[in-house]
Amino acid sequence: MAKTIIVNVVPEETRMALIENGELAEVAIERTHSGHIVGSIYKGKIQNVLPGMQAVFVDIGRERNAFLYVGDLGGKTRRKGEAYTTGREIVVQVAKEAIGTKGPRLTTHLTLPGRYVVLMPTVDFIGVSRRIGTADERKRLKELAAKVRPKGMGLVVRTVAEGRTEDDLRKDCDYLVNLWKSLTARGKMVKAPTLLYRDVDLLIRIVRDYLSGDVEKFILDNREAHARVVELLRAVSPELLPRLELYDGDEDIFARHRLEGEIEKLSMRRVDLKCGGYIVIDRTEALTVIDVNTGKFVGKTRLADTVFAVNMEAAAEIARQIRLRDIGGIIVADFIDMDREQHKQDVLAALNEHLRKDRTRTNVVGLTGLGLVEMTRKKVRQDITTVLNSQCPCCEGRGFVRSPETVAAAVRRQLRQLGKGQSAAHGRVVIQVHPRVAELLQRPGEVERLSQETARRITVEAVADMGMEAYSFINKD
Repeated sequence: MAKTIIVNVVPEETRMALIENGELAEVAIERTHSGHIVGSIYKGKIQNVLPGMQAVFVDIGRERNAFLYVGDLGGKTRRKGEAYTTGREIVVQVAKEAIGTKGPRLTTHLTLPGRYVVLMPTVDFIGVSRRIGTADERKRLKELAAKVRPKGMGLVVRTVAEGRTEDDLRKDCDYLVNLWKSLTARGKMVKAPTLLYRDVDLLIRIVRDYLSGDVEKFILDNREAHARVVELLRAVSPELLPRLELYDGDEDIFARHRLEGEIEKLSMRRVDLKCGGYIVIDRTEALTVIDVNTGKFVGKTRLADTVFAVNMEAAAEIARQIRLRDIGGIIVADFIDMDREQHKQDVLAALNEHLRKDRTRTNVVGLTGLGLVEMTRKKVRQDITTVLNSQCPCCEGRGFVRSPETVAAAVRRQLRQLGKGQSAAHGRVVIQVHPRVAELLQRPGEVERLSQETARRITVEAVADMGMEAYSFINKD
């Protein structure tokens, strides 16, 4: 599979686009002011213990306290009989960034990722990436990991380690062990809340997590960032240096590769399929719902074949959109109803096959009694739609605003309340509303009727830049 990584670096943000076979596959955006805290290790202080929720809230020095489940307390960080009490200091790692009103999610199962291995200082474990091609290679790497890992610590061999030597893994492991010793020594000297270790920025994470042998080109548009990557690759993977390119064109690099329009589409609910069908993606607080529709596609033979063809294409696009938008949590897909059991199994198999391309694992639970496909995907950070957009100030995230008729009715009700208990014919009231609401209130005889009913002289003003739901009353005595 041909892969290209394109990176745009400017002072306020870094953007990455991963292209697979000429198609946008992943997008990552990191803003300078907000930063990246997943993977960072803190010495925190327990603020609240909630036995009923089996959780504690921990102050890590950020705006919101972080959340730690009892199930995430373990390894060497908890000795037998040791209690977690308010005021106690504890070393934790951010497993999930703050999303919506929820603070960051923490764990005490610490991990330090390197280029080829991930060190787990608090657990005794050896693991090998399931993405590594053959069983023989996985076995070989597991044997090497057993040789290089420190006693009592855990080690996970990453996908990019495929084909690497014992020396490569040992150097990576030694660096991570020294890093662990350094941050634990610092942890003993400082008071909570304190940041002990910050995960590297997006640029370095791209090299660490994405740049592998199957990437044909890694194109950067910033000279300083290019120099940083050159220095890093010389140390860890010099054979990949020829694939690194510095883009110095006048046109924005994302616009040059026609990525801006693709990223804009990530905010849209509807995604069209090549066959003429389409899918609709709706995100709620609890889950993400994806609906499949035939649209303009009418097929050429039987209805069952038409439906199957749309569902097969939709399976590929759903997997792509989940990865592109970085959708996490519970996902429910409503494919078009299929009568044949074989068609259902084929669609599920296709969905699973396309999801294997995703670095973040998605678990397809299967079909419900209503024919819905249930999935779960690890939720680590805000999805790309949330990063690119903010809540609409007009509809407050509902996705719709009150109709002009509803707003006009609310205006009439409030006018009647203003008139109660007050002497008649006192002053004038100017009502400022959206033009479409003004049309309703200015119908023939409407102002006169309201004036008579409320004992006020009423004037309606249409304000072009006023929100549909907004209105105001101005007393003119």
